[in-house]
Amino acid sequence: MSRLSHHDLRNSFRHLLQSDACYQTASVFDPMSARIAGDLGFEVGILGGSVASLQVLAAPDFALITLSEFTEQATRIGRVAQLPFIADADHGYGNALNVMRTVQELERAGVAALTIEDTLLPAQFGRKSTDLISIEEGVGKVRAALEARDDKALSIIARTNAGVISDQEVALRARAYQDAGADGICVVGVRDFDHLEAISQHISVPLMLVTYGNQNLTDQERLAKLGVRIIVAGHGAYFASIKATYDSLRAQRNVTRSTQDLTASELTHTYTMPDEYVSWAREFMNVRD
Repeated sequence: MSRLSHHDLRNSFRHLLQSDACYQTASVFDPMSARIAGDLGFEVGILGGSVASLQVLAAPDFALITLSEFTEQATRIGRVAQLPFIADADHGYGNALNVMRTVQELERAGVAALTIEDTLLPAQFGRKSTDLISIEEGVGKVRAALEARDDKALSIIARTNAGVISDQEVALRARAYQDAGADGICVVGVRDFDHLEAISQHISVPLMLVTYGNQNLTDQERLAKLGVRIIVAGHGAYFASIKATYDSLRAQRNVTRSTQDLTASELTHTYTMPDEYVSWAREFMNVRD
């Protein structure tokens, strides 16, 4: 069977963006999950930054993973994937020049698209983890990303957080990023359809929503009419794999303990030890929230 090239997969993703439908992403975190997602007919996958941190480091999503570590995982997926997949490239691993390097490396890895967010990452001393960079810096990152790509079919999606800023600022940021040439806008923190309508009226490029399974945003037809083309509802497949691994190994060892009935999320919290990182942040970074 003939394999689609990375360029072909990028064009396939662009067709999704240009369509009038809304597509759910499959959480792809290694070569096997990518093959399964493609075989089951998913149109698009996503390698989440939080998932990569868990898979590679067994660490919480505190911007601890490096570009090289993330790219290595993306490359493993890109070798076999026969569906286009999006890379959650966080903040581009630094400033606008770092964004250029990020785009170059992830393009070689075979991703079809990548998101660059305007969160101030990693969290700065004495600052909130949800702080955003200025619009001007965000625009600079978008422009740098576009300049760095070699294959113009690679989609650059600018991401912002509607949950921590006003609708007016979301509109300002979205318009600035689309005017800078972003192929799409990714929005996190949309509460419901009223919130989405207030935002989407200012955006003319395709929308991508990260909903984390928000039940107020499940009407695919209505989402599509508002310009949403990509939905990231979460990474259930990855968390199911954590639960299955724990249950299988526990049964093999015939271990009975209080954690046997923990959910996948609770197991993830147990084994990533986030309380240690929070304690270190308070001690060394003057973080109190």
